[in-house]
Amino acid sequence: MRLFGLGLAGLLAGAAAFAQEAAVNDYPTAARAEYVFACMATNGQTQDALIRCSCSIDQIATILPYEAYVEAETVLRMRFAPGERGAMFRGVPAVREIAANLRRAQAEAEIVCF
Repeated sequence: MRLFGLGLAGLLAGAAAFAQEAAVNDYPTAARAEYVFACMATNGQTQDALIRCSCSIDQIATILPYEAYVEAETVLRMRFAPGERGAMFRGVPAVREIAANLRRAQAEAEIVCF
C-alpha cells in the first residue's frame, strides 16, 4: 500500500510539473516569433540578439499567461489610435494596469536576459 501511495504521489507531482510547463508554453510559436523579430529589429540582427530576445519572450511567458499578453499588446497598440478610441485605452485606470503588467514582465525579462 505504501508503494502505491509513493507511486501516486510521483504521478501527481509529474502532472503538476506538466501543467506548469503547459502554462509556460501556452504562447503560440507565431506569437513568440513575432516578438523575437520585433525585439531583434530593436536590438540588432545578431545571433546574440536572437538568443536574448528568445530568452525575453520565454521569461514573459513564465510571468503572463498568453491571454493576458494578447490583451496587453492590444492595449499598447490601441493607445496610438486617434480620438476617443485611443483615449479610452490611455485614460482608464484598469486599462493602464493591463499595460503595466506587460511592462513589468518585459522589465523582468530584460534584467534576466539582457
